[in-house]
Amino acid sequence: MIRIFIDSDACPVKDEVYRVATRYKLHVFVVSNRMIAVPDSPLIERIVVDSGPDVADDWIAERVRSRDIIITADIPLAARCVEKGAYVLEHKGRLLDSDSIGMALAMRNLMTDLRSAGMVTSGSAAFCKADRSRFLSELDTLIVKARKPPIHLLPPNG
Repeated sequence: MIRIFIDSDACPVKDEVYRVATRYKLHVFVVSNRMIAVPDSPLIERIVVDSGPDVADDWIAERVRSRDIIITADIPLAARCVEKGAYVLEHKGRLLDSDSIGMALAMRNLMTDLRSAGMVTSGSAAFCKADRSRFLSELDTLIVKARKPPIHLLPPNG
């Protein structure tokens, strides 16, 4: 069974995830280090972890399995989940997978180094209606993909 994990601190698409998960009857874990409101549904589980750096990330990364879907903008968490075979989707609809996670990590590290050296960098653009639409489309596509049985290729003559 596919599950969805939301790294919920500052996630602007929680309501969209709830609606889509309900439609597909998927279990959702909403993980944060503080109490947040979630719909009253047996499919949606609020997880409140201790405060501290990466505590929510660690909770998610320890439980994620292949074909689960993680909603996060946290690149190091995304890398940990992709390594386990999970699908990772940012709230603006960008898929982070084995093909893109290396570049995403490199860019994150570069920007961190530039900021620590005192360089002023521009932040990301504000979240907009087009981002929400792109997110919903990509989430739906990921769920359909994740629900398909994996293809196991047989070796030639075997």
